[in-house]
Amino acid sequence: MKVIQSKTIQPEVKTLLFYATKKVDSEYRLYIECPERMLYGYFIEENIVGCIGIAKIDQKQCELKHIAVSPAYRDKGIGREMVQYIRERYSFSSICAETDQDAVNFYKNIGFQITSLGEKYPGVERFTCLMNCCE
Repeated sequence: MKVIQSKTIQPEVKTLLFYATKKVDSEYRLYIECPERMLYGYFIEENIVGCIGIAKIDQKQCELKHIAVSPAYRDKGIGREMVQYIRERYSFSSICAETDQDAVNFYKNIGFQITSLGEKYPGVERFTCLMNCCE
């Protein structure tokens, strides 16, 4: 895994981020402009097949802002590996994320505690996911 820091968004990164958010350009700009945000790419050979973006809340906590894997590489443990990389790289005591119904099982299966936020947007249930890394 390596940090993605290019001032201009590469097409492959844009595609990956689109899987996680529809506001690709503005979110990518935040990774470039905000020092508390980091975007990492997961590479197989020279091809980027996944990305994970975090926002450091403080030295002990972070929020996963985006996590995405190319469809051809899903269900191979890449998402789990990216979360594990963040855990090991930073030694956070907790990692949180907010997600929808489509991704809640991913977070649950890798050890996050899931809490429903209810219908945060009309017709859309959202969930908060929390991993205590000290356990």
